[in-house]
Amino acid sequence: MGLRQRSNPLALAVLALLFERPMHPYEMATTLRERRKEDSIKLNYGSLYSVVQSLERRGLIVAQEIQRDGSRPERTVYAIAEPGSVELIDWLSELVAVPTKEFTQFEAALSLLGCLRPDEAVRLLEERVSRLEQELAAADGLRGHASMTKLPRLLYIEWEYRISLRRTELEFVSSLVREIREETIEGLALWHNFHKQ
Repeated sequence: MGLRQRSNPLALAVLALLFERPMHPYEMATTLRERRKEDSIKLNYGSLYSVVQSLERRGLIVAQEIQRDGSRPERTVYAIAEPGSVELIDWLSELVAVPTKEFTQFEAALSLLGCLRPDEAVRLLEERVSRLEQELAAADGLRGHASMTKLPRLLYIEWEYRISLRRTELEFVSSLVREIREETIEGLALWHNFHKQ
């Protein structure tokens, strides 16, 4: 499978869930939410069904059985196929081992920061600092919850990574605000002149 078909992390999550055990899509969604994976992987029920159908068409998963519980609609239980197991391990190995360029919206905004007046940039960056501080404070609360529930670290390691990135971002943005306020950022005269014209 080419990289183009490996762009949806939800497909990877479905393969990983079925690597654990066969499930129907509703159980997949519930399991992902219980594990708070929607913080790392965009999840909505409609797209989950599309991903499951795509994986089945490509022979990576197979319908194992159809369950019916009382008056509830039928639920198809899926299992991972051998090609799906191979794809899961290959795809995950690549993601873990190979750094890739990710185009974040904030990086795009920073590349165009000069379009804002310096005082406006400071105001907006300070707003971002405030929001990052709030997010990190909330994350500390979640960390306490995770330790109280005795969740194994493996189940929330992506959360630690995300918090580490946010702390680094907070440090960077705070430093940038100081440089603009103290007028020590290189190119400030050019920036001011740009807005005078």
